[in-house]
Amino acid sequence: MSHPAVIITGGTAGIGLAVAQVLSREGWRVALASRQLEGHEAARDWIAADPANRAYVATDTRDQARVDHMVAAVLERFGRIDGLVNGAANPSPIAGPIEELDLSPLLGDLDTKVVGYLRCAKAVVPVMKRQGAGSIVNIGGLTGRSSNTLSGLRNAAVSHFTKTLSDELGPFGIRVNAVHPGIVETPHLRELFQSEADARHCTPAQVEAEFVAQIPLRRVIHPEELGRVVGFLLSPTPVPITGESIAVDAGYSRGIYL
Repeated sequence: MSHPAVIITGGTAGIGLAVAQVLSREGWRVALASRQLEGHEAARDWIAADPANRAYVATDTRDQARVDHMVAAVLERFGRIDGLVNGAANPSPIAGPIEELDLSPLLGDLDTKVVGYLRCAKAVVPVMKRQGAGSIVNIGGLTGRSSNTLSGLRNAAVSHFTKTLSDELGPFGIRVNAVHPGIVETPHLRELFQSEADARHCTPAQVEAEFVAQIPLRRVIHPEELGRVVGFLLSPTPVPITGESIAVDAGYSRGIYL
């Protein structure tokens, strides 16, 4: 297949944009989707550099009608949709004693990251069925594999419906997998190191050194590395991998998952 097409939700910054850049280099036509492009100059410039093969579609994954419009717009633009990367999220810290919790942020998280992912799959699957093949990659997170935060509910749910959809869609040639990023090199991570250093009256480099000492490969993950894993799972030359939840974390998660 020449020049397959992919939709990446939450694609205008961070991990999503890094995935888009990797896929573009591998020959994909890429549609970035998010609530707005304003404030995302890097994504705007990247699209402008190759408008024939890169596009932007405004959407809100909390709204099925807007998701349906997104899929229709990309199909009209590129003529086909071979991949979907579900990456739109609106994470909020959820902590404290259960009797004091405000559940509104959690419900918002689930509507965007879990139900929103399902809305996107619902809209794109009919296209992939007609084409006889496709691949969906859901971006989750390592908190779904631990019990230290209620926000992990959304990532555990991502793994669950990934497996469920893979069972349903496999007979149609559609693969569904999840990728759980570890600690990723982002501006936000640098801010966390700086904040911790300020609180402890040390340097960010010292905080980082202590942190990466807990990781078997002794380093954090670069967004482009996640992009290469996603690209492998999306490959138009099908790999017989579906229903899997793959951690890209340099060995940070220590559980054994059989």
